Amino acid sequence: MTLKSDNKIFVSGHNGMVGSALVKCLKKNGYSNIIKANRKELDLLNQNNVYNFFDSNKIDAVFICSAKVGGIYSNSTYPYDFIYQNQMIQNNIINAAHLSDINNLLFMGSSCIYPKLATQPIHESQLLTGPLEPTNQWYALAKISGIKLCEGMNIQFGRDYRSLMPTNLYGPNDNFHDLNSHVIPALVRRFYEAVVENRKSLKVWGSGKPKREFLHVDDLAKASVFLMEMDKQKFNSFIKPDLSHINVGTGNDISIEELVSIIRNISKYDGEILFDDSKPDGTMKKVLDISTITSMGWSPEISLEDGLLDTYEWYKKNKDTAKKA
Repeated sequence: MTLKSDNKIFVSGHNGMVGSALVKCLKKNGYSNIIKANRKELDLLNQNNVYNFFDSNKIDAVFICSAKVGGIYSNSTYPYDFIYQNQMIQNNIINAAHLSDINNLLFMGSSCIYPKLATQPIHESQLLTGPLEPTNQWYALAKISGIKLCEGMNIQFGRDYRSLMPTNLYGPNDNFHDLNSHVIPALVRRFYEAVVENRKSLKVWGSGKPKREFLHVDDLAKASVFLMEMDKQKFNSFIKPDLSHINVGTGNDISIEELVSIIRNISKYDGEILFDDSKPDGTMKKVLDISTITSMGWSPEISLEDGLLDTYEWYKKNKDTAKKA
């Protein structure tokens, strides 16, 4: 079974960066029957609320985009919240989908699931082959359990639950908090404020030497719909027996120092950049092997420069209402 135009599709986390991009992409592809619920309408941490929601809405397909997310600071400061809340959210949704006899589900993970010292580029088969990066292990453990829950459903009950592991994401509707966000939204906000306030210098966490891969959220949305539109037989023909998930990224990385330079040029900031190497760098290099999904026929379309410009301009227009929590 694959997606159909009249399917009732539930997108959890529809107000977030990934969820909002996915809703936009689904509508563009002709799917108009999209089920959404905000936090006041549906508490994803409450099992009974989730079960009742699924029972009353007669859902056909599910995209799990809801999660508690954050950067190194947040993961290090709120470890219990990251592992508990993420496990509860995904467990409640996945099991509710199963109990409602829904066969089509996409679980959104993260590239932090891979070992800290994984061979580069990181192939899907490297999952659980070594210790995790300590600065985000809590979030990673929750996402690994989600992958395995979907895999277990497929093995035990014959479901078609698919897991997608995106690289570092960015784009409109991200969290632009100065400490709790990921690197790109944090830098976008800092550079914008530095320009507006005419600051003489701007501080960046870490040495600037680590290299990261970045994917615009609109490309992730297209990859998600692309995978869910593929029928089960064709999908499984690309998946080796030892693979429980699929990487999605660009296959290219860039140093944080180079990233800072691009955003600096976009913002036209002319002050001094100070790298604070007393702050943790995290993994020094992380880029995904995306050969599985490219062999299926998908490839990224948005360049990093275009995507960063899009994100910076979005923040300028939406700075007063952008998430900063």
